[in-house]
Amino acid sequence: MTKVIFSWSGGKDSALALYEIRQNRQYEIVTLLTTVTEGYDRVSMHGVRRALIEKQAQSLGLPLAEVFIPQVCSNEEYETRMKDVLTRYRTMGVDSVVFGDIFLADIRKYREDNLARLEMKGVFPLWARNTRELVESFISLGFQAITTCVDTKFLNKRFIGRTLDAAFLAELPSGVDPGGENGEFHSFVFAGPIFKQPVNFDMGEVVLRDSFYFADLIPERE
Repeated sequence: MTKVIFSWSGGKDSALALYEIRQNRQYEIVTLLTTVTEGYDRVSMHGVRRALIEKQAQSLGLPLAEVFIPQVCSNEEYETRMKDVLTRYRTMGVDSVVFGDIFLADIRKYREDNLARLEMKGVFPLWARNTRELVESFISLGFQAITTCVDTKFLNKRFIGRTLDAAFLAELPSGVDPGGENGEFHSFVFAGPIFKQPVNFDMGEVVLRDSFYFADLIPERE
C-alpha cells in the first residue's frame, strides 16, 4: 500500500475525499495534516477551533499532525513550515499527500510544484467531478456538516451556521458553486460514515471579520 498524508481541513471536501480514499484500499493514511493559525488556535480559513479538529481525528481513528502558521503569513513562510513537516514524513517512507481539491487548477499546480521539490506527489480523488453531484453524494451518504465561514462577496449572513442539506443547496444564489469550491463557504463535518461517533459541539456567536462571517463552534464538554 502507498503511504500517504491526508491534508485535512475538517470540511466536507476533506471528508468526502477521505471516504473515497478508504474505499480505494490502495493507500495507508499515516496521518491527517491540518494548518492552524497561531494566536487564534483555529484552522486557517475555516475558523474552526483546533480542539474540534482533534476530536474529528479521534473519531476517525487517525493521528493528527498540525502545522502552525502566523496570522500574517507569506507564501515563503507557509512553504517553509510545511516543508519541515513533510520532510519528516518523507523520511518515513511517505511519498504522497491527498487533497480534496476539485477544479482549481492553479491551486493544484501550486501543490504539485511544492511537493515535487520534496520528491513527493499529490493525490486528488475528487478532481474534475461535478460539485453539485459531489455535495448531493455527501448528503446521501449520511454525512452531516455545518457552515462555519461564508464570504460576504457571495453569500449573506443567513447562510452561516447552516446545515448542508437539500434546502441549503436550493437557496444558493445562481453563480455560487454548490460545493463552495471558489471559497464561497467552508464547513465543519461532525458526523458520517467515516466517523466512529459524532463530534458534538454547541453553537457560539457569529462574527464578521474581514468580509467573512464566522460561526464559532464550541466543543461540547465531556
